[in-house]
Amino acid sequence: MSNKILTSHVGSLPRTPELLEANERRAANQIDDKEFFEILQSAVDSVVKRQVDIGLDIINEGEYGHITSGAVDYGAWWNYSFSRLGGLTLTDEDRWANQDKVRSAPGDIKLTSFTDRRDRIKFKEAYEDPDSGIFTGRKKVGNPKITSELTYIGLDQVQTDIKLMKAAFEKYGVERGFIAALSPGSCARIKNEYYASDKEVLDACSRAMAHEYKAITDAGFIVQLDAPDLAESWDQINPEPSIKDYQDWLQLRIDAINRAIEGIPRELVRLHICWGSWHGPHTTDIAFKDIVDQCLAVNAGAYSFEASSPRHAHEWALWKDHALPPGTKIVPGVVSHSTNVVEHPELVAERVIRFAELVGPENVIASTDCGLGGRLHHQIAWAKLESLVEGTRIAEKRLFG
Repeated sequence: MSNKILTSHVGSLPRTPELLEANERRAANQIDDKEFFEILQSAVDSVVKRQVDIGLDIINEGEYGHITSGAVDYGAWWNYSFSRLGGLTLTDEDRWANQDKVRSAPGDIKLTSFTDRRDRIKFKEAYEDPDSGIFTGRKKVGNPKITSELTYIGLDQVQTDIKLMKAAFEKYGVERGFIAALSPGSCARIKNEYYASDKEVLDACSRAMAHEYKAITDAGFIVQLDAPDLAESWDQINPEPSIKDYQDWLQLRIDAINRAIEGIPRELVRLHICWGSWHGPHTTDIAFKDIVDQCLAVNAGAYSFEASSPRHAHEWALWKDHALPPGTKIVPGVVSHSTNVVEHPELVAERVIRFAELVGPENVIASTDCGLGGRLHHQIAWAKLESLVEGTRIAEKRLFG
């Protein structure tokens, strides 16, 4: 057994001003593709080198490849898919509005709009106060709706992601990397005017996104399935459902993931679970214990989850009673995206050791709660990653001597 605990992060990293400017110019047809992709490759090279210099082990291209025309720094984790899926029509409507034509099962669960989240209703005054410090992170953008059969039309784009990362990895001698991709359930959280049921939408998203997952893993990279829908959706169901109804609703999404990754080696799949990344109270989050068994039913090789958030840091204890599937790992967040405070390396070490003692150090990859890009100032984001690596090295010394 190696006396080393690997480190990683969840995906999104702060973008450079040059890259953001180039994206704006591209959206305004003020830059040709050749110049844009030269800037993009330079930015990817830079973000890969910085991760290498910090000492991170499993890295990516910062999700720089997910930039699409009009996408903002925060939100590209989801928005990037709009140009990769056929069957969508872009609108100015709320992405969850007017779902009356859709038979949602089980428990007649339907997602509400963002403004109707139970967290926002409970803390209405705070959310409406511009001085409260609550950051929702997403400015108004156009949203798609499904108007015909969903298909995957993004093969050229995902191959570009792969090409960008391979070039940077070869330049800096990197061997282990991942590319983030939207989970079927997250893909399905858009207005639907074509399919007759929730399951039909999930099936269509599963078939479409499977092409992206296969392209990533065929290239030798880990595919990280970004699945905030598994936990975050609980707060978007108003009135609050029973745990059993939510678990039944969730199972449709678990099954859709497993269909989409069928045939992909388990070790090349990483599942990311989070409770949404707006900087609010989160008192209406579902407890991890209520969904962890279903999350572990995903045929992934690693499970990434929030473990530093003030609402979820205590949930490390559930691993006393939940065994990992054989040959799998946990990827707990040991630094958080929800606070500007940079975690002390000693605190990071304590968190890493706590998980290592429960599941075995060989089964732990130290990571972040969620993506850091667009949520934190770039200086703070990189300082958190430095603390993550430093704290993990401290933990190694205490665990292995």
